[in-house]
Amino acid sequence: MQLIVIGEGIKNLDKISENKLLEKYTQIDWKGAKAMRDIISHHYIEIDAEVIYFVCKDKIKPLKDTFTIILKDIS
Repeated sequence: MQLIVIGEGIKNLDKISENKLLEKYTQIDWKGAKAMRDIISHHYIEIDAEVIYFVCKDKIKPLKDTFTIILKDIS
């Protein structure tokens, strides 16, 4: 559920910034993050547990670090 919330937040942030903010931070696969939210929310029968584990293990920390940078940049 937390991945859904993160993905939804990314989608909303992208929308309110008119797709201009996130494109500056290419270290994150934003399209992939939004797509994962859609898969978990709407195509949950297709979820691959190994992919979810990989994302939680290897992608959450870089995402958090990038959001820290974004917050510094916009404040």
